[in-house]
Amino acid sequence: MTENYSDILIRDIMTSDVVVVNEDAPVEEILKLFEKYHFNTFPVVNNDSELLGIIDQDIMLEIMMFHRIPRIKHTHVAAVRSLGESAREIMIPHPVTISPDENMHDATDMMLKHHINRLCVLEDGKLVGIISKNNIINEVYQRKGVD
Repeated sequence: MTENYSDILIRDIMTSDVVVVNEDAPVEEILKLFEKYHFNTFPVVNNDSELLGIIDQDIMLEIMMFHRIPRIKHTHVAAVRSLGESAREIMIPHPVTISPDENMHDATDMMLKHHINRLCVLEDGKLVGIISKNNIINEVYQRKGVD
């Protein structure tokens, strides 16, 4: 596993057909997306495809089960989120992002550093894709098979 993959750009291995949530989407619509696609996270965008935040399964579970979470987790943010009715009101703002011109090593380092499974890929402030650990693992595996 000592190969140098710094020549592999994010744009070449990212998923560009991204399922997104519009900032005005109601919570019920978001729940339907989780049921339909079985993803762990959805990017939240505005009408211009600008990334505003993300919504993950933890947020949805926290909202749905707020009355059951330990009191220590009853923060102001959790309480406000539990009352939210749209994606904009419940999302996590400022997700970790990467440029499509960065390389696979950069993405891997960021994911491991921040303990996350995917990064939103932004170009000129617009969401153009998602790069996940799965994308990276598959790319390395395919290249190993070629060797």
